[in-house]
Formats: sequence, C-alpha cells, structure tokens
Amino acid sequence: MIRIGDTALALDDPVVLGVGGLVLLVLLLLILAVRAAGRTARMAEPLGQQISLLGQHVQQLGAGQEQLRGGLQHVSETQASAQVQMIQTVEARLSDVQQHMNDRLADNMMRQNRALTEMQERMKETLHGSSKQTATSLTQLQERLATIDKAQDNITKLSGDVLSLQDILSNKQTRGAFGEIQLNDIVSKALPSDSYALQATLSNGKRADCLIRLPNPPGPIVIDSKFPLEAYEALRAAGSEHELRRAAGQLKTAVRTHIKAISERYIIEGETADGALMFLPSEAVYAELHANFPDVVREGFAARVWIVSPTTCMATLNTMRAILKDARMREQAGAIRKALKQLHRDVEIIGARAGKLETHLRQAGDDVSGILVASERAGKRADRLDNFDFEELAPEEAGPVAALGGAKN
Repeated sequence: MIRIGDTALALDDPVVLGVGGLVLLVLLLLILAVRAAGRTARMAEPLGQQISLLGQHVQQLGAGQEQLRGGLQHVSETQASAQVQMIQTVEARLSDVQQHMNDRLADNMMRQNRALTEMQERMKETLHGSSKQTATSLTQLQERLATIDKAQDNITKLSGDVLSLQDILSNKQTRGAFGEIQLNDIVSKALPSDSYALQATLSNGKRADCLIRLPNPPGPIVIDSKFPLEAYEALRAAGSEHELRRAAGQLKTAVRTHIKAISERYIIEGETADGALMFLPSEAVYAELHANFPDVVREGFAARVWIVSPTTCMATLNTMRAILKDARMREQAGAIRKALKQLHRDVEIIGARAGKLETHLRQAGDDVSGILVASERAGKRADRLDNFDFEELAPEEAGPVAALGGAKN
C-alpha cells in the first residue's frame, strides 16, 4: 500500500498499476532518449519533441492523478457518508425495533395483568359463590335438621297424645268426656251459639249433652254422646268364633241399652221433638253397626233414636241450621213486609217529586227556548241596523221630515 497525503493507494489497484506502468514507461523512454542523444545528434530534436510530448503526457498524467485523487477522495467521502447513513438507518431501525419490542412487551404485560386480574376476579367470584352455596346448603341443612327435630318433637308429642288418648278411652268417665268435647266442637262449628244449649236440664231432671232449639215442628231435639268402646275392642280382638259371637252380643247389648236410655230420658212429649240423636264419636264403631248389625240400627229407628257419627252429625246439623235460618226468615217476614211497604211509599214519593221536577225542567226548557228565539230576533235586527244605508231609502219610504227653519207667513 502506498500513502500519498491523506490518500492510501493499494498496489493491486488497477488504477495504481496503470499509473505505475505509465511512470515506468516514461522512465524507460527517458533512458532510451538519453542513450539515443549520445548516439546521434540528429535524433536530438525528435527526442526533444518526444520529451516535450512526454512532459505533456506527464502533466496530463499529473492532472489525471489529481482527478483520480479527487475521485478517490469523493469515493471515500461518499463511502463514509454512506456508512454514516447506514449506521444512522440501522440505529433508527434498531430504535424502532426496540420501541416496538417495548410496546409489545408493555402490551403483553398489560394483557397478562388484565388476564391475572380477571382470573383473580373469577377465582373470587367462584370462591364467593362456593362459600355462598356452602352457606346456603348449611342453612338449608340446619332448616331441615330443625324440621326433623320439630317433626321428632311432634312424633314424641303425638306418641304422648296417643298414650294419653288410650288412657282417656280406657276410663268410662274420661271416655264420656271425650265424646262430649267432640260433640261440643262439632255443634259449635255448625250452629249459631244461641240455637243450642250444652248440658241442658229437662223437666224430668235429666241432663242432656246438647239440646238443639229447633222451631215447632219438630221442636227441640236432644243429642247424647255414647261410646261402647269395650265391646267394640272385644269384637276386634276376637280370635275364635265363640269369642266373636260373645263380643257381638256384648256390642248389641251395649248399643240397645244406650238406645233405650236415650228414648226414655230425652224424648218428652210436648217439650222435645219426637226423636233424639245418639252420637258415636268413632266412625269405625258407626260403620261396624251399619255393616254388621243392621237389626240394632232398625231398633233405634223404631225407638226414634237415630245413631250418628261425627260426619253424619255434621251433615244433620247443617240441615238443622237451614231449618233455623228458614224459621228466622219467617219470624222476620213481618218486618220485611213493613220495610217493603215503607220502601214502596218512599218510591212513590220519589216518583211524584220526579214528576214535579220534570214539569219545572220542561217549563225552564220552554223559557230558555223563548229566550233563545228572542235573542235570535234581536241579533237579526241588530245586523239590519248595522247594515242600514239612508241613501237606499225610497222617496215614499222617507216619511215626514221636520223643517229646520221656522214657518213662513
């Protein structure tokens, strides 16, 4: 490498090789010229010319070298500028790439943070829903346990009530009180409180469980409660034919005894109805009598004692309530007729006053019509006066006109 000033020339550069070749050629020509000058003088002048030409060529080579040097400098500057632009471009692209990467990373971080936040919210909601469902399940479980405890308490209480009911039914007095309480409950729900009396005493000194105050006929009727439980239980517990016949006989005897007692005690001529009711507080006993002992039921009919159960007693009492209602309607019939007469008189007075009001309204209407007609006539006259024109009067329609001046003699 050859350095000329600030310019470095490579030995293998074609331009350098060309210039070097020319320089060597020039030197060779100079040497040849010097040698030729010594040989012949005649060749001096052409040699001078050739040297002059060589000088010109050398100047031209110097100028070309200067141009080459300027071109090389321009190429170097251009290359440096290109390198700087390339470096700036690369740096700008690297900055853009770095900014883009930063933006992508920031966006990814935001997305990850948002996804994490949403995941946390979903986890919270899931945990909250799970805890809420767990709490709801626990609450429902507690409620069901409370219901089970309450049902168990009710079962325990019911067991105690069944035992107490068995104790009540095992004693005749308490069993009678049980039937009376059931009868009182049915009667109080079916009839008004002033239509019956509990534990009413009759003229013969006998006390009835319930006395229904029905109008004549049929008159007051007695309901007495009876409960042949021992005979019925013996009938249900019979295991042989002999025990069955004996229990059936006991049940018939007990029912016949009750029928006879009610017929003798609570059917009083002139005081009560010609019949009475025997209340059985058990549907099973009632069904057993009507299914297997129809002869006993017919004996009750003959003695005018009708056997009723809680269901049939309620139906019978509803019929009695209808009878009481009809009787009270008949009692109030006079008051109703009086009220209807007063209502009819009030309607007549209203009709008379309505007629007078109609007459006054008709007269007022006629007066209003007359006023409207007069008003219409007055309006037409006012219109004619408003449109009146003195010039349109005919001579004969002018009428007498008073003179403005005094009379002449």
